[in-house]
Amino acid sequence: MDGYDKYAFEPFAVTVDLAVFTVREGALHVLLVERGQEPYAGQWALPGGFVRPDESAESAARRELGEETGLTDVSGLHLEQLRTYSEPDRDPRMRVVSVAFAALLPDAPEAHGGSDAARARWTPYGDARALAFDHDRILADARDRIGAKLEYTCLATAFCPPEFTLGELQQVYETVWGTALDRPNFRRKVLATPGFVEAVPGAARLTGGRGKPAALYRAGTATTLHPPLLRPTPEGRHA
Repeated sequence: MDGYDKYAFEPFAVTVDLAVFTVREGALHVLLVERGQEPYAGQWALPGGFVRPDESAESAARRELGEETGLTDVSGLHLEQLRTYSEPDRDPRMRVVSVAFAALLPDAPEAHGGSDAARARWTPYGDARALAFDHDRILADARDRIGAKLEYTCLATAFCPPEFTLGELQQVYETVWGTALDRPNFRRKVLATPGFVEAVPGAARLTGGRGKPAALYRAGTATTLHPPLLRPTPEGRHA
């Protein structure tokens, strides 16, 4: 454009940061990387990286997700934009604005380190502290977002394999919310919600013990829950 000087403003970089969650061994885990270079070399952080000139923030997030997890196809994974973090001093190198994303993996592979990471690991959420940059804040915001969305959307099925038991679905809620739910009440609410889950005809899975195999379900066509499945309050259990 004639007369427009693109150098009239101070340059800044755009990055993406990923809060990647999974359920492992009955506990909520988050993917962390050990930084291999300054700033914060040797400190744990959320995976992420700079947005390249030829890609969008979401494209960069999916690229970084694939690099850090080793998955060759991340197109079907749940990935949603969380918010933008733009405090002027959040990165000591220069002015860096980060677009943060939350991602959910149903069956997490072993973690891989990216180009600027010495190593990566799945860490229990409660042990993910003192992270580099402002990643503690990003991670807490992502956990709050996921916990809230479990109440009014079908997001919990994104943590599950393609076919799952109602017990496995309940474990997702209990793990993310950090509280136990009443099993019969939970089962009744899930099955009474149109489109939440669909039964897999003739399929069942042994879940331990000597009981009969549990029926298998898959995610239904609904995206929202009516009525919502509210998390327990200190006064009592809702589900």
